[in-house]
Amino acid sequence: MTSSPDEKSVGVMAIDAHEELMQQLEAGRGKIRLLSGVTIAVAFLLCVAYFSQIVLPLTSSSNRYQTVDLLNPTLVATEVFLIALGAAWLYVGVANYLFSRRLNERIREIRSYEKQLMEKMDRRPAESERSKASPA
Repeated sequence: MTSSPDEKSVGVMAIDAHEELMQQLEAGRGKIRLLSGVTIAVAFLLCVAYFSQIVLPLTSSSNRYQTVDLLNPTLVATEVFLIALGAAWLYVGVANYLFSRRLNERIREIRSYEKQLMEKMDRRPAESERSKASPA
C-alpha cells in the first residue's frame, strides 16, 4: 500500500489543522490585546468625562448656569445613559482583555505539552533502535 504525497492520513491532517489553528490564535492574540487596551482607555475616558459633567454643576455653584442648564433632567438622563453605555463598553474591553490573557496562557500550556510530546517521540526511536541492536 503506497501513499502519494498528496494523500494524507487523517491523523496528519488533524495535526496540520491543529497547528494552523494555533498559529492563527497566536497571531490574533496581539490584535485582541491592542483592541482591548484601546477600548478600555476610551471607555474609561468617556465615563470620567460624562461623570464629571454631572458632578461639576453640583459641586460648583458658579458653573451651574451657562448657555445650557447643566442640571436639565433631559441632559442629565442623556449623560447617565452615555455613562451606562461607556461602562458597558468598558466591561466588554476588560472581558476581551481577560479572555486574551487566558488564551495566551492556554497557548503556552499547549506549546509546552507539544514540546514534551516531541521530546518523547524523539526518545522512542532511539530506544527502539537500541533494543533492536542488542539481541535478547
